[in-house]
Amino acid sequence: MENETPETPPLVLEDFIPYRLNKAAEAVSQRFASIYRDRYGLTRPEWRTLATLGQFGILTATAIGAHSSMHKTKVSRAVFTLEKRRWLSRKRDDIDRRIENLELTPAGRKVYADLAKVAHAFEAELLSNLGSKGEKELNAGLAALEAYFG
Repeated sequence: MENETPETPPLVLEDFIPYRLNKAAEAVSQRFASIYRDRYGLTRPEWRTLATLGQFGILTATAIGAHSSMHKTKVSRAVFTLEKRRWLSRKRDDIDRRIENLELTPAGRKVYADLAKVAHAFEAELLSNLGSKGEKELNAGLAALEAYFG
């Protein structure tokens, strides 16, 4: 008898954890995107830029990209659009004139505050569908994955 190796079972994409995680993340992201797109006409990069500045205050475009996992061209376009809408302002750094510090304007902070409330409500609704035990398990699973890949 020849050396037989067991045949590799077929990969069932619908059961493959990376695929399922991506599919779930994209579905949640798309659902939330429809809210900020319909309410304020924001794209995903614009939303992430607005949310990052709302969370941290004054940042550079590089810092926004690093925090929100966006390529610099996406951040640049988002900054340009938010500035045109007068939701963001730029200021040259006093020490290093090559650096532009970005910050939300009062109008941008108002939009951010509204969208933060909407985001909290969206998250609460999402988590309520999991129940208390499911929410704890999801958070534990995500924390484990983040630690593993972190």
